[in-house]
Amino acid sequence: MDSPYKSPRLRTYEIEVRNLYYKIIKRTDRSGCFPGARFFQRHHHHHHHHRRHHHHQARYILRNVSCVARPGEILAVAGPSGAGKSTLLEVLAGRIHPSHGPSSSILVNNQPIDFEHFRRVSGYVMQHDALFPLLTVHETLLFSAQLRLPSSLPKAEKAARVEALMGELGLLHVAGSRIGNENVRGVSGGERRRVSIGVDVIHDPAVLLLDEPTSGLDSAGALQVIGMLNNMAESHGRTIILSIHQPGFRILQLIHNILLLANGAVIHHGSIGLLATRLQEAGHRIPQQVNVLEYAIDTIDLFEAEKSGIIGSTTLGTTRSKETHLDYANSRFQEIMVLSNRFSKNIIRTRQLFAARTLQAAVAGLGLGSIFLRLSHNKGGIQERYGFFAFTLTFLLSSTTEALPLYLQEKQILMRETSRGAYRVSSYVISNTLVFLPFLLVCSLLYSAPTYWLVGLNPCISSYLFFVLVVWLIVVMANSFVAFFSALVPNFIMGYSLISGSIGAFFLFSGYFIAKDSIPEYWIFMHYISLFKYPLDALLINEYSSPPNKSSCYGEMVAGKCTLSGRDVLVQAALENDSKWLDVGVMIGFAIAYRCLCCLVLGLKTRQKKQ
Repeated sequence: MDSPYKSPRLRTYEIEVRNLYYKIIKRTDRSGCFPGARFFQRHHHHHHHHRRHHHHQARYILRNVSCVARPGEILAVAGPSGAGKSTLLEVLAGRIHPSHGPSSSILVNNQPIDFEHFRRVSGYVMQHDALFPLLTVHETLLFSAQLRLPSSLPKAEKAARVEALMGELGLLHVAGSRIGNENVRGVSGGERRRVSIGVDVIHDPAVLLLDEPTSGLDSAGALQVIGMLNNMAESHGRTIILSIHQPGFRILQLIHNILLLANGAVIHHGSIGLLATRLQEAGHRIPQQVNVLEYAIDTIDLFEAEKSGIIGSTTLGTTRSKETHLDYANSRFQEIMVLSNRFSKNIIRTRQLFAARTLQAAVAGLGLGSIFLRLSHNKGGIQERYGFFAFTLTFLLSSTTEALPLYLQEKQILMRETSRGAYRVSSYVISNTLVFLPFLLVCSLLYSAPTYWLVGLNPCISSYLFFVLVVWLIVVMANSFVAFFSALVPNFIMGYSLISGSIGAFFLFSGYFIAKDSIPEYWIFMHYISLFKYPLDALLINEYSSPPNKSSCYGEMVAGKCTLSGRDVLVQAALENDSKWLDVGVMIGFAIAYRCLCCLVLGLKTRQKKQ
């Protein structure tokens, strides 16, 4: 397909691996006992003194691996499960650091690899797709282009690059279709895999690393993917290294060289024809219509891999970038704009979150207002208002957990994109916040408008607006709390359990169930970090410190004097009239603090992936 987009890349890259090792250290008892046996050893010491010694046992995942990947060719890393295929790719991608002997090295164009620079000129496609199911194919690639291509490139050229890439990937006919997943109908598995590849080649990398690109695809889908990669290698001069389990005969015709591994050692490196020759020279008769590579893998135990003694392990000698940070394609402001656009599309199309949450807010506002309808101005009304405020807080704080699945889905994609240097973690956190603020404001208005006037709270307009502000800050604060926990936890079940438990503890120590003076000293810190305390205080002050409730009588009139005014209610609750804005400031501080913690945790996890 002719396109106005012209690739700026002219340089090609040859990758050479020499004598590469990678090992993991396993800590075991000197006796070789499994960990559970330690229980019996500990309970046997009354017969004799038993001292347990530990030693570290090294297990080599890669042993003396050497290979060359050339521009314009596909190098397929093959072998049985556990052979070290994925580990080799992760080493080349700079995701893990190898071990080595005196002669170990990774060279790029005959120079020691600089992983910081190598990340910029390469793409790494993981085995499992991580895409937004509710975005279309075109939107997915366009957002990737806006994040990965330089900001100096005009929008028209970025759009042209996306069109050209969809043509190259064979995706033009599904450009407007959603990606989909197990719950959302979308494109086929093969098309989804090609979109994943497109996301990582949108910036036209010279080197492409792919972990099991045909995994989970049928034979036709696998052939399409490898055919597309073959075209990318030969027509663009890309160096492509991929791992593959058991490719079919037609797929092998599209692969230039094979690196066959067994137990981390090289069995064969060269063309498929050379492998057939070696098998025949070794006395093997390959039956007709039998895949040469599959035959080799099935009989791999008959080969003898190179034997390597245990060698000292140090970090592989590589040159490091002089830069202390990644050069991003766009400014922080541009990243925030693109990410905000993408995130807003995802929220609007997530019906369970957008439609259900807005409907829930309106229904809850009407329902709660009808239950606490027109509360009286007496001592009983004071307690009823207190209960209404507490229930409002419980509903608002607990309902924000609905955003947890969305955050976890985002995190999976975020970790991949930021580890490739697509954008800054802080840009994601800021854009996420900016998109949620108006959405949560709409929910706050839908809840506040009916319930406030039905319950009969302070009729002053300024009090109503302050009530809306507090409700908004409650859900923003809770949303930030959920965002922080989503960055910490690996799955929904753990996240939901921790968030629910924390909210329950915050409610317990808010001052509603247990007075502050009755809380033990060693638990008093929970009172001050409770997400319930400050909004509850602010709502009470707002209700009883503003006219006309400030001077209203909630008790009996004795000798023309009121025994319980709005001011007296606040004094009994140990609250000051002018502290409601301090409570607002604390809520804003909580929201910012949890967002910063979320950014910190995500940043640390991203840095671990990069290192």
